[in-house]
Amino acid sequence: MKKSETAIVVKNAREIKPFLRWAGGKNWLLKHINKYLPNDFNNYFEPFLGGSALFTYLINCNRLNNGIYISDINKDLINTYSQIRDNVEEVIEHLEIYKNNKTFYYKIRAKSTNDLIETAAHFIFLNRTSFNGIYRENLSGEYNVPYGYKKYKTLFDFENLRKFSKKLKGATLRCCDFEEYLDKIKENDFVFLDPPYTVAHSNNGFIKYNQKLFSINDQQRLAGFIKNISDKGANFILTNASHKNIRSIFNEFHYKKIERFSMIGGKEAERKRVEELIFYNTLVKKQ
Repeated sequence: MKKSETAIVVKNAREIKPFLRWAGGKNWLLKHINKYLPNDFNNYFEPFLGGSALFTYLINCNRLNNGIYISDINKDLINTYSQIRDNVEEVIEHLEIYKNNKTFYYKIRAKSTNDLIETAAHFIFLNRTSFNGIYRENLSGEYNVPYGYKKYKTLFDFENLRKFSKKLKGATLRCCDFEEYLDKIKENDFVFLDPPYTVAHSNNGFIKYNQKLFSINDQQRLAGFIKNISDKGANFILTNASHKNIRSIFNEFHYKKIERFSMIGGKEAERKRVEELIFYNTLVKKQ
């Protein structure tokens, strides 16, 4: 990639920003991603949407010009993106009166509503003001992350939400398992997969919870899924923990180790090196 092209990518990537914080988010991947992206592709699929770091990056770089199919098994997450797409001004009306303090946080966390727009506003608020952007439920299915004591000059960027809403127009959003898109994926489509990490790379502190979300059996299902889409001629990139069990499950695919810094812990957080794996079936570009 030429220097001028790199500059264009960086400039465009500032157009819109992800509006959710997400534990395990992939902002760290963006500076590496162009090396693994296919030069051209048809439809885009992202079955583990999370904080949407790569989706946002590709939108900003004008790489998503055909069908967009994004999904997650978290129904509240998908509802939030759906309401931002379809009813952004109504969501903003709720957010405008929200306050970043402990009392208000726990009031909203305890509140139950059947209104999908209000539910989306609650989700955005709790995500923004909770501890470390974690999404966690207790055995009763209740969100139970504590208040994060974060200070913001501006609590919400409403203009960014409006821009994000426009970029989501036309995208298909579903709450579903990743395998449900198998029949839809065709030759020359591109699939980005960022599942919850099941086994620990160094310093990963959320594995016991993640095993409930995505087990070793799910990892094995995922290996079969990417084998099927590869056989169809689709392109994929998969991120996962650097662990011998993961390498064994996905051993027939190319992979690259990437080392990054990660903030570990809460109030006494420190930067530590974490190793990630990127599996892919595209021709890696020299940079």
